[in-house]
Amino acid sequence: MNLKKMVMVLSVAALSTMMAGCSGKQKETAAVPPTAGLAEEADEENYDTGDASLDHTRNEDEIGENELMVVSFGTSYNDNRRLTIGAIEEAMEQAFPDYSVRRGFTSQIIIDRVKSRDQVVIDNVGEALDRAADNGVKRLVIQPTHLMNGLEYHDVVNEVAEYADAFEQVAVGAPLLTSVEDFEQVMKAITEATAEYDEDDTAICFMGHGTEAESNQVYAKLQEMLTAAGYGNYFVGTVEAAPSLDDVLAAVSAGNYKNVVLHPLMIVAGDHANNDMAGDEEGSWKTVFEAAGYEVTCLLHGLGEMEAIQQLFVEHAQAAIDSLS
Repeated sequence: MNLKKMVMVLSVAALSTMMAGCSGKQKETAAVPPTAGLAEEADEENYDTGDASLDHTRNEDEIGENELMVVSFGTSYNDNRRLTIGAIEEAMEQAFPDYSVRRGFTSQIIIDRVKSRDQVVIDNVGEALDRAADNGVKRLVIQPTHLMNGLEYHDVVNEVAEYADAFEQVAVGAPLLTSVEDFEQVMKAITEATAEYDEDDTAICFMGHGTEAESNQVYAKLQEMLTAAGYGNYFVGTVEAAPSLDDVLAAVSAGNYKNVVLHPLMIVAGDHANNDMAGDEEGSWKTVFEAAGYEVTCLLHGLGEMEAIQQLFVEHAQAAIDSLS
């Protein structure tokens, strides 16, 4: 493989992972266990997920020589997929008219679910890469919509590295939270999006996914920056790592709050947002805070709906494109 043709706009840690992946076909899979997405398949039946036909899957051929592939984990919540991932892809199309924007999902379970339920076909990353190679793409830019430089992001980097010889130039953009400036822009976006709820008696809590990887520290860093910027009633937690729901509840309980606003710190508002955060079953963030005596408001909007977040991904894609020249 000619690694000189592949430019990775990443941290040093991510780049070293990519290099390791180039030596063979094995990829990290710990980030997406075999059961990932099963809860979404079972629980989504309780919700109207929307009209899948309104979503543009962006899997056409006739791509041309320049392609910008937006890679996402995905969601089978149709309306939210269109309003988040679809909106990011549309922002890319507007920003880069010389590039054909295409989609790739990393969750095969979600792809299969949407296909069987809605008869809508979405490419996985391998299929999207094959499509690009078969269509004669020369310059390929990959922009993942991942929040952090974690295991799933590394998996994408490794998979793209296996295809580097199929294209003249390849670049991979950085995830959402990479530089200090990224954190500042995300902090500005989420506080502006919830400004109408920012009252002294209201705690505004953002729920992220969490990861076993070292990159999980992005949540603590965002919390530190919010506190330092004077947003003392803003709290950040995760579903599967630290800070946990118990940590967030303890922090909120230490203040004099009557109301709690819950908002996903995720690109999409899919299963985790609808069930782990806003669900009515015991153990959800909503029911736990209600049991603690708070009046709870749930905002089911993924970060991808925010124009500022869309533009930040555009900036990362622009940096990847610039690296090719």
